[in-house]
Amino acid sequence: MAHFTLDWKRLRHWPAQHRAQVRLCLRVTASAVSALAAAQLLGLPFPLWTVLTAVLLTQMSVGRSLKATVDYLTSTLGGAIYAGAVGTLVPHANEIALLGALALAVAPAVLVAAANPRFSAAPISAVMVFFGPTITHAGPIASAVERVIEVAVGAVIGLVVSVIVLPGRARELVVDAASRMLTLMARALPELCAGLTGSLEASALSRIQDPIGEALARLNAIAPEVRHEQITRIGETPDPGPLMRTLLRLRHDLVMIGRAALVPLPESLRPRLGPIISDVAVSVAGFLRMSAAALERRADPPSSDRVEAALDRYAAEAAAIRGEGLTRGWSSDAVERLYAFGFTLDHMRRNLGDLARCVSELARGRSA
Repeated sequence: MAHFTLDWKRLRHWPAQHRAQVRLCLRVTASAVSALAAAQLLGLPFPLWTVLTAVLLTQMSVGRSLKATVDYLTSTLGGAIYAGAVGTLVPHANEIALLGALALAVAPAVLVAAANPRFSAAPISAVMVFFGPTITHAGPIASAVERVIEVAVGAVIGLVVSVIVLPGRARELVVDAASRMLTLMARALPELCAGLTGSLEASALSRIQDPIGEALARLNAIAPEVRHEQITRIGETPDPGPLMRTLLRLRHDLVMIGRAALVPLPESLRPRLGPIISDVAVSVAGFLRMSAAALERRADPPSSDRVEAALDRYAAEAAAIRGEGLTRGWSSDAVERLYAFGFTLDHMRRNLGDLARCVSELARGRSA
């Protein structure tokens, strides 16, 4: 009974935890139904391509749908015109001539698509237009016109549905991805800093750092969609650049800390620096975690007082160690790692201030 109750709670909370996916599901369904209704209303000869186009171009965000629509229409128009010209001008009455004409219709389209991914639909359009007369019993030019009309209707419906039906803004996707990245950083920082007073293997370092790099890659993939919405003035979409640059610098800070933590501090300094480093890791991780929550709620940034106090304690203790000359007997590699760690913390202090400003700007944007 308890197992059933737990499963029911998970099922009940699943839609709230996957809002973006549920909204995309509803938008794509609406696009498919609307495209079929429009194709039937307009009497299009092959409604399949209208429905497929609408489904393909209804994307997670308005910006992504806009880019996909422009690219798909451009490549479809180019492929259809070229294949229609080949079908009209190149005779292909027998099997050998048909093979040659097909190669002539497809090869240039594939070459263009390989050179520019924006034209990835051109080869498909070329094939469909080339073989269209065998399906619809129309000429090559008529087949090309029908193909373009079917795709255009589907593209318009997909874009309109993306804008009207539970629209997903690229800015929201960027903020959600940034929040997840900050949460990953908060989870990773204490593990990395623990290597300075213990041991951290290279395999463990990859396990800790790789998810953050993947999150940054996803964020970089979403960011251009915000710019498309800015260009078309669809919604209020502030520039994601400052937030992304701050996250990139914080990512670099964690990489530097990981490199420094591959070799632990000398035994003599661990009692002095170990607790302070642990406090720095916990306070910064807490700040990152609270900043992630503030981004999700579009709330004001958390207080950085504890972070500042922890970083000040470390800076003072590191300066005292250098003043007492305790680093004179160390290897050059150990000294470099200690200085690199301190420099990284100073750099991270500035980046955390920039993060607070980015969170504050998003909060002000919501209230406005």
